[in-house]
Parts: sequence; structure tokens; C-alpha cells
Amino acid sequence: MIRFGVVGTNKITDNFLEGATELSDFKLTAVYSRTEEKAQAFAEKHGAEATFTSLEEMANSTLIDAVYIASPNSLHAEQSIIFMNAGKHVLCEKPMASNKREVLQMVEVASKNGVLLMEAMKSTVMPNMNMVRENLHKIGQIRRFVANYGQYSSRYDAYKEGTVLNAFNPKFSNGSLMDIGVYGVYPVVSMLGMPQSIKAEGVMLESGVDGEGSILLGYEDKEAVIMFSKITDSHLPSEIQGENGSILIDKIGSPMDVKIHYRDGSIEDLSQSQSHTMMYEAKEFIELIQAGKDQSSINSHENSLNSIEVIDEARKQIGVVFAADHH
Repeated sequence: MIRFGVVGTNKITDNFLEGATELSDFKLTAVYSRTEEKAQAFAEKHGAEATFTSLEEMANSTLIDAVYIASPNSLHAEQSIIFMNAGKHVLCEKPMASNKREVLQMVEVASKNGVLLMEAMKSTVMPNMNMVRENLHKIGQIRRFVANYGQYSSRYDAYKEGTVLNAFNPKFSNGSLMDIGVYGVYPVVSMLGMPQSIKAEGVMLESGVDGEGSILLGYEDKEAVIMFSKITDSHLPSEIQGENGSILIDKIGSPMDVKIHYRDGSIEDLSQSQSHTMMYEAKEFIELIQAGKDQSSINSHENSLNSIEVIDEARKQIGVVFAADHH
């Protein structure tokens, strides 16, 4: 049984717990929030025995083996490091941190303390994405990967009325590329490796973050196009184009429907029936702890570092600067 603490009492943590509680070896024992009241309410809702308003106290408590961190992006590195220095395993929400410097620091601390650190990129550990990787060879030489994700943010309406919530605040290392674009960057870089060139364009909002954007990654014999938005919805699938056929992925952020369209017109359905989308990251993480591993082979430290490196460069070109970049 792996006993978890959670940092962050928001909708994403609700979703994570909904998925994780499907696993018999997952147990939620502690909840952190800045206010006792919020921690208490969340703990009652999810049946956790302990609440904390101090991260250090929770990190040093004997009640948890691991922690799931779902706080604003700007706090990921600092909070993860507190827990890893206390010998706790960390499953950190994507994007892993504000920039590559922070991710490198997290990886160093994990290795120094012999603990597991994994980015909670849910899509890459889902069965359907696994099917994409396993069947990639069938489409022959890959020439283009189009990763597309546009999701109009519920917080954008508030933004347009003059209220800048966390989602559109550079202080929290947010914006479209960080929150949505990462879902395209991560699988592209983990399947194709690091590109030789990066070109990025985006639409800046007055608050200092990007509302939407595109990245073109150049490789020796192929290219990748990554499109992302928090200010429009997109209904287009993502696609990996090969010389013998294309793999169509309905949603790059949580693939439900995956098919190969061969050049001869035939179609092979690769879709697997799946459980709760966030269960798989919890399962991967728990199995790694039980096996005594320090990282995932899918959501590896290398993939996290490569993804954030691409994001850093794209941000630079789009003009997105975070408070965390000045440390």
C-alpha cells in the first residue's frame, strides 16, 4: 500500500483521486492546503485522516510515502524539493516546473535522495498512447507529427471582464503553452527526440502570457507541428503521418480513439477500452515505487527535460517571461 499526500485542493486533484482510488494499493492519508478550513473540507470529502497547513510538516510526517503535487506551475519545483529532501516520492503535475533550470534541480535532488520523481503527464501512460508507440512502425518512415489541442478556458471569460485568475498570470508560470501546449510537446519529443530547429509563434495577452500559439519543430527527415490554445476550442484530431499511412489520435491530451489509415484505404482500429484517464499515471507511479525504480521509462527525466527545453525556447520566441526566469 502506498500512502499519498496531496498538495492542491482543486478540480485536477479531485480528478486524480477519482482515478487513483480505483487502485487497491493507493491510499490517500494527508491533504495540504494553505488554510486549515480548505484542507479539512477536502480531507473529509476524500476520506483522508490528516490535514496540514505546513509543507515541511507534511513532508516530514510518517503518514505518507509519496505526494501528488497539483499546485500552480511556479510552485512545483520548490514544493517537490521539500518533499524529496524528506525522502518522499513525488508525482508532479505537468508541466514539471517553470523552466529547464528548475527541472534540472528537481532531477538532481531526486537522485541525491534516491526517490522517484515523475511528471504526471497522463496521456503518455494511457493504453491508447501505448498502442500508438507499439504500432508506429506500421506507417513506415514518419514525415510529420501534428499535435493539436485547443481548449477554451472557463477562466478566459473572467479574464475578458478584467479579472486575471492564476491561469492567465505569468507570476504562476502559466499560459497556453505551459498548460495546453505541453500535451503536444511531450509526446512529440518523447517519440521523435529533440528537434534540430524550433520556430514558435503565439498570441500574447496583456497579462503577459500567451493565449494561443504554434511551434514548428524541424528534424533531419521529418517535422512536427504543435498547436495549442486556451482562447479557442479545437475539434481537429492529431495525426502522425508516415509514408505507408497515418495514425489519427482524437485527443492528444487523453487519447480515446486511435486508428491507422493506410494508404490503400484500409483502417486499423488500435483503440483500447480504458478506465479513468488519470488512473494510469497513478498506476505507473505506484508500480515504479514498488519496483524500487527512480524514474519512469515513459515519463522519464530525459523526456521531462527535453520537453521543458523546447517550451523554454518557444516561450522566448513568443515573448513569454515568468517571474521564475529571473531567479
